[in-house]
Amino acid sequence: MRQLLQRGQKAAGYAFKDNQNVMTEIAHASFEITVQPSGRAFATQGAETILAAAIRTGVGLPYGCKDGACGSCKCKKLSGEVSHGTHSDKALTAEEEAGGYVLTCCATPHSDVVLESRQVTDASSFPIKKMPVRVAALEKKSHDVMQVRLQLPASEKFRYHAGQYVEFILRDGARRAYSMATAPHVQETAPGIELHIRHMEGGKFTDHVFGGMKEKEILRVEGPFGSFFLREDSDKPIILLASGTGFAPIKALIEHMRHKGINRPVTLYWGGRRPTDLYDASWIAEHTAAMPQFRYVPVISDALAEDAWTGRTGFVHQAVLDDFADLSGYQVYACGAPIVVDSARTAYTSERALPAEEFYADAFTSEADK
Repeated sequence: MRQLLQRGQKAAGYAFKDNQNVMTEIAHASFEITVQPSGRAFATQGAETILAAAIRTGVGLPYGCKDGACGSCKCKKLSGEVSHGTHSDKALTAEEEAGGYVLTCCATPHSDVVLESRQVTDASSFPIKKMPVRVAALEKKSHDVMQVRLQLPASEKFRYHAGQYVEFILRDGARRAYSMATAPHVQETAPGIELHIRHMEGGKFTDHVFGGMKEKEILRVEGPFGSFFLREDSDKPIILLASGTGFAPIKALIEHMRHKGINRPVTLYWGGRRPTDLYDASWIAEHTAAMPQFRYVPVISDALAEDAWTGRTGFVHQAVLDDFADLSGYQVYACGAPIVVDSARTAYTSERALPAEEFYADAFTSEADK
């Protein structure tokens, strides 16, 4: 009996050592990730995810939330072995995973890996920085949307692509991501960014924004992050699709196009439940007047009689389907609630011939989506 016990203890000891060895190998492993058809390649370090390595090395894989909730980073694995961390079943279904799809934001490689992603970009990535910011102004744009202007350090220029986002680093280490609503060129004259923050009842950060936040408060942010930005090497006409505060990065894209003199035809579809949800009418009017190629289509889903709404109604992604029989020659940039982004992607690619690689998206996920 004692011999059996000793054998068991010895075997357990070997197993423990084996596990330790495996963990040590993973911690020190480096695997090559190749992205087709571009041929871009980079190496992971230790147990980092594929996306973390891509961001670190400046390879522009598509992504959004970075924590397995939105599905923006999903791509096809052509070869190699990976394991996935915690993620939403909506972002990657069991069927998709069995079919070889991966979420690069939570996929750790266990061998060299070849991926297929037609949205990988050679565009220069900007340095990701942690920095203190000061609340410069607070303006309530609607009953549940706050425009927050942040003053950035004047000591060094903050560079980013219109459409990208920053993350607030909270005191407990938690993070909250918000897209920048200002185009990069404003940094030349007035270092600062504008965010549109929707109040989520009970939200750790948004309760503070709508309750105790004051001007001159100091916060910490990190960025820029995200692959949602204008592909300027194309001359295709553009459809911009926004729901709610998904308008924020779309606003930055339009400002950037105006500043750079990009004259591609562009149509903005902005959806909300009620007219007050489309909270920046004066800005829209200004840019419609200044940009002859810019057209605006507001869409309301749940107008009340008291709203006296006479414009388009229904789901905002459906309005695009109603207006366009063929999207094969277009680019679509969609931002907002995951249900809107996912519905648009599925319908436009399957029913209107939009090339999958020409659908660019940033799905705004909340803690409830994770």
